[in-house]
Amino acid sequence: MSLAYTLKESISGFTRTRLSSIISVMTISISLLFLGMFAIATVHTTRFIDVLRSKVELEAFLVEGISGSDLKEIRRKISAVDGIQDISFVSKDEAARIFQTEFGEDIFEVLEFNPLPASFRISLKDGFKTSVKALEASSRIEDIKGVETVRYRKELLEIIDTRAASVNNLTLGLGVIISLSAVFLVSNTIRLAIYAKRNTIRTMQLVGATRGFIRVPFLLEGILQGVLGGMVASVVLYSLLEYAMKLVSVDFSDAIHRDPYFYLAILGAGGLLGLIGGTISVARFIRTAVAS
Repeated sequence: MSLAYTLKESISGFTRTRLSSIISVMTISISLLFLGMFAIATVHTTRFIDVLRSKVELEAFLVEGISGSDLKEIRRKISAVDGIQDISFVSKDEAARIFQTEFGEDIFEVLEFNPLPASFRISLKDGFKTSVKALEASSRIEDIKGVETVRYRKELLEIIDTRAASVNNLTLGLGVIISLSAVFLVSNTIRLAIYAKRNTIRTMQLVGATRGFIRVPFLLEGILQGVLGGMVASVVLYSLLEYAMKLVSVDFSDAIHRDPYFYLAILGAGGLLGLIGGTISVARFIRTAVAS
């Protein structure tokens, strides 16, 4: 198969259905523009959620009068619990100092004695900072002899999990809808190109042209539409982000900035959408067009 012929046929199909092709390119570019914005928003939302999760710690309060050897044994057993990343001991005196720092009151002036228990502050590994995993770890730690109770921000983790799931579902749903609309437009444009060349396709089949020889130009046409749409989306998104960077502080501008791989991914996504649309159209409509 001649590469020059294939490219020529692909471009001729693009120009023959010029209006439909332009609509497809614009639809893909708008779709990828929204997908790019959703990707950026999702990345920052995920980072914000991870920051909130990192603030959540378990605190295991110990029974009164526990000995040094018991402390070592409790620490060892806590370390053996799945998902534990780090453990730090907080003595009764340290707890009193923390109370004074946070509330501005000396616990000894308020009560004349220190009722605050010693405790272990426990941080979890990244994969365990969810409400379910934290509850499992908390339950196992509470079963350890010498641990009176375990406290952590359970409600916050539950809210984070719920919001994270909602954001992921919304992003996935919108991404699927936008992508399907782009694929449909490309498929429809390729279908029009196939119908316009139905007599040529019939002649090529009669002289023994292979299925691949007939189909490849239409697939390349779909990829061409997708890549052009990706180029338009990349240019528009780059311009918008560069403008936005001028309106915010340096800290926020670093978060807005995207490296070149991001825009290459948009081009690749455009080509993929075009290929999928072209494949669907070729598979469904070549035989119908020739038969009509």
